[in-house]
Amino acid sequence: MVGQGLWVFKRRFGKRGGRFWVVPALCVLIVSAALLALLFIDSIESWATSMNMNTVVEAQGGIIPPQGVPPTRPEDYLLMPSPHVCQHAKPYLITMVTSAPANQRARQAIRDTWGGEVEVRGHRVMTLFMVGVASDPGIAKLLIDEAWERGDLIQGRFWESYSNLTLKTLSMLRWAQRFCPQAHFLAKVDDDVLFNPGGLLRYLNRSTVNNTYEHRDLYLGRLHLHRHCLHPLPRSALLKISLTAAATPLSTPLPPEDVFVGLCARTAGVLPSNCPLFSGGPAVPYGRCCYQTMVSIHHISPREMLRFWADVNSHPPCSWLGLRASLAVCKVRAMLGTFLGVE
Repeated sequence: MVGQGLWVFKRRFGKRGGRFWVVPALCVLIVSAALLALLFIDSIESWATSMNMNTVVEAQGGIIPPQGVPPTRPEDYLLMPSPHVCQHAKPYLITMVTSAPANQRARQAIRDTWGGEVEVRGHRVMTLFMVGVASDPGIAKLLIDEAWERGDLIQGRFWESYSNLTLKTLSMLRWAQRFCPQAHFLAKVDDDVLFNPGGLLRYLNRSTVNNTYEHRDLYLGRLHLHRHCLHPLPRSALLKISLTAAATPLSTPLPPEDVFVGLCARTAGVLPSNCPLFSGGPAVPYGRCCYQTMVSIHHISPREMLRFWADVNSHPPCSWLGLRASLAVCKVRAMLGTFLGVE
C-alpha cells in the first residue's frame, strides 16, 4: 500500500511537473521570437509597408492628371557650378540638397560632415545644394559670395517659397539630367537631414548583388503610402521621371513636390520602393550604432549634425549584433515617442 501510494504520488507529481514546465517553455519561446523580430524589425517593417502599398496601388486604379495650366519651366540657372563638374568628378552618387537661401549654417554643417565626403565604399560621391531666389537683397548677395567660394550651389530661376518646392524639384531634376547624366544614382535630401552615403551604398550594393535593382528602375525612400521622403534614383528612372514631368502641365496652385514627383513616377511606370532605414516618420533618437546603419535622419539641427557625425565616426564600426540591437532600440523608442506625443 505504501509502495502503491508512493508510486501514485510520483505519477501525479510527474504529470504536474510536466505541465508546470510548459509555461516557462512557452515564455522562452515567445521572448526568443520577440527578440528575433526586434533584430529584424526593419525587414518586418519593410514587408508590412510593401503589403499595404500593394493594396493601395491596386485600389487607386487610374491616375488623375494635374490641370492643364501652362507652367513656367526653369530652363536656366542663376548660379551653378561649372557645367563640367560631373565630367571631372565622375560621381557614382550625386546628392542634391534642397535648401533655403538663408540656411547657410545648415549647408555649412553638411559640408563639414557627410557632404564633405568625396569617396565612400570605393565610389565617388558629390553633394550639391539647390536653392531659389532670395527676396532679401542682403541674403542674395551672401548667396553669390557663398556660390563663388564653395562652388556647390545651384540656383533656379524661381522665388524661394514653400509653394515653389515643386519648381525647385523640377529644376533639380533637370539640372541633374542635363549636367550629370553619368551619375548612377541621385539622392534628394533636405538640409535638416543627417544623411549616410555609406549606409545608402551598402544597402544598394546588397540589393544589387541580390539582383533586386540591377535590371529595373529604382525610386527608393521612406514610403508613407501617400507621400515619399528622400529619393535615390538611378539614371534610367531619373530620365523617365524628368521627361514625364516636362510633359505634364502643372496645376494652379502647384501640387506638393512629393505628390507631383510620385504622379510623374507612376505615369512613367516607376513604382516606389520602401526602405525602413530612411527616417521621415517618427523622430529617431540618437544611438551611435543605430545612426551608423540608418540612411537618413530627419529634423537634425546644424549643431546636432556636427556632434552626431563626429561621434559616429570617432569609433570603430559596430558589430552586426550591435547594429541590429541598436536599430531595434531606436525604432521602438521612436514609436513610443510618437505614441506618447514626445518629439
